[in-house]
Parts: sequence; structure tokens; C-alpha cells
Amino acid sequence: METKNIEVEFRTLLTEGQYLSLMDFLLKNGEDLGEDDKDTYFFIFQDKLLKVVNNLSKKSGKIVLKLNKLGKGSDFEEIEIPIVQDQVDRTAKLFELLNLPAQIIHNGQKRRNFVYQGVEIAMKYSDDWGYHAELEIVIGEPKEKEAAVIRIEEISKKLGLKLMTDEEIIEFTQRIEADYGKRKNQG
Repeated sequence: METKNIEVEFRTLLTEGQYLSLMDFLLKNGEDLGEDDKDTYFFIFQDKLLKVVNNLSKKSGKIVLKLNKLGKGSDFEEIEIPIVQDQVDRTAKLFELLNLPAQIIHNGQKRRNFVYQGVEIAMKYSDDWGYHAELEIVIGEPKEKEAAVIRIEEISKKLGLKLMTDEEIIEFTQRIEADYGKRKNQG
């Protein structure tokens, strides 16, 4: 039986002060995995998310299919295909020209990854999301999800973080998608 790559992940919105304080704490108390800045094309479908990612920090690229959409639960099976970094824009253009029934959003993200007590914490900033963090544990089987959720909730409580609910994520991402569409049409 094939082991899946399933991410159990939650997000939290942060003020700049909360972001700086948490970053400082993780630099002192977590395992610093380093910068992970990205420039990403998001192809947003009703039930999934396709990304073409230029990992600026690691000088690599990849195509990622998340078999779930933000706000539709905390677990996402992911399929990743590495690509050559200088082919990222061309790959995104190929998907765009297919006229897929998806909204396309292109944006950059400053990111630094840490591991703290068994939970990967990505400290992020993007124009659309602002300051935020993603708490994640990768599991191989769906039966491991409950323990991963409990662990992430424990760590978020310890760090004083309020995890976003599915409803909050849906509302937030709908606003981002609408705002991006308006900006694109204006310019």
C-alpha cells in the first residue's frame, strides 16, 4: 500500500508585532530550517488547488496539486512534481493557456520555516495574507490525522496563537480572490 503525503495544516493571522515576537521566540527555541521565499502562481479550483512554485531561496521549482481547497478541512493530500526553476513562468503560462476553470493568482511570499516540538511552523508574509503562520505536520495515513491535529492545537495554545476555522479561511480567501480579480481588471 502506497504511503501518501498528507499535510495536516492550520493557519493563524498575526499582527506585525505578534509576527516579530513569534519569530524571535522560534529563532531562540526552535529548529531554524531557513528562508523559503517563493513566487507562486495559484490556480484555484472549486475543490482543489494547483500551484506552480518558484522557490527563490532554494533555487528550485515545482508543480503542486493539493487535493483539497483551503477552508475544506485541515488535511491535504499533495502531489508534487519538481521542475527546473527557469521553467516556472513557462509552466505557469502553459496552464494559463489551457483555459482551466480556475482563478489564477500570482504573488510572492517571504517565508522562514522552523520546527518546534514536532510541528513545522512557516512564518510568512505576503501582500494578500499579511503576516501569518502555518502550523503543519505531514502524515502518511489518514488514521494519523487526529493525533496531528491534537499536537498542532497543543502547540498553538502554548504559543498563544488562534488557529483560523474553516469558515474564517473561506471568508478570508474569498475576499483575497475578489480583491485580486479587481486589481487585475484595473491594471
